[in-house]
Amino acid sequence: MSRVYNFCAGPAVLPVEVLEQARDQMLDFQGTGMSIMESSHRGKAYEAMHNEAIANIKTLMGLNDDYAVLFLQGGASMQFAMVPMNLLGAGQTADYTNSGEWASKAIKEAKKIGAVNVVADCGKEIPTRVPRSAELKLSSGAAYVHITSNETISGAQWKSFPKTEATLVADMSSDILSRPFDASQFGLIYAGAQKNLGPSGFAVVVMRKDLAERAPQTIPTMMQYRTHIENNSLYNTPPCFGIYILALVTRWILKMGLQNLHRQNVQKAATLYQAIDASGGYYRGTAVKEFRSDMNVTWRLPSEELEGKFAKESEKQGLSGLKGHRSVGGLRASIYNAFPVAGVDALVAFMKEFQRTNG
Repeated sequence: MSRVYNFCAGPAVLPVEVLEQARDQMLDFQGTGMSIMESSHRGKAYEAMHNEAIANIKTLMGLNDDYAVLFLQGGASMQFAMVPMNLLGAGQTADYTNSGEWASKAIKEAKKIGAVNVVADCGKEIPTRVPRSAELKLSSGAAYVHITSNETISGAQWKSFPKTEATLVADMSSDILSRPFDASQFGLIYAGAQKNLGPSGFAVVVMRKDLAERAPQTIPTMMQYRTHIENNSLYNTPPCFGIYILALVTRWILKMGLQNLHRQNVQKAATLYQAIDASGGYYRGTAVKEFRSDMNVTWRLPSEELEGKFAKESEKQGLSGLKGHRSVGGLRASIYNAFPVAGVDALVAFMKEFQRTNG
């Protein structure tokens, strides 16, 4: 059996060498005589892997000891509620940008907790985009400002981040560790693991430790960031296997070099966008060029019938997961860090042949 080119948005492609290492250690993790999935989360073998995962993220993001790295269950969707529960105090307002499906879900959850000011709203615009910093109508004294760095569904991405007086918070689920950036600009970053970091089932949260003290003690214990900071994400049994895979993935990123991966990511995306733009309108990119994502390339064909045929025939050619999100249709190629250059080249070749035979 040969591996397909996996364009799925998440759970997504993982580095082959990470999968091979996990396979080789499946029955016996580092001489323990058992899998990491069977090991106690209080044991020395697991503890070392857990702490390496934290250290790798801090190294890759250039974080000092003012920041904590947390592994929390519930994915990014749980963070939609945890962020305002912990950071939005009584009588305060939180500023949110609406750039699409995931930003709107974060806004919906925050409104259940407290007052929300939508400081820029381009969530329903077609072609899709994210707000420009100059458009933000920020509140005076806001508890925090929330952005979604990359909209996985629409294929729009912040290329530079806004400077804000209030604490900047970001959902980076689909582009975390895909490029270097100044993490100290943010008070809190969260990301579902299943795109650039590992398997599904948990989220990585990076936050300034002092922010955790904002939360009232009346919040349920598991929903308080301070609980997990004080216990190194070991208050309850964590998603051990997922964290183990994350440790291997971040080890791989360190070996590859984040700057090198970023250059490769930009080039992969440019190759696909060039194929779209050179098609004479047969393929139409759905995002404003200024904001096109390097992680999720989205496009349409002349008809939904052709889009369905494209998705079906590409699957037969070993190009898996190109059907667009059910809420918007179209086509989408998710080309995260671990996605190979050869897969992009194979897709471009298929696109040209499909247009030739169906144009």
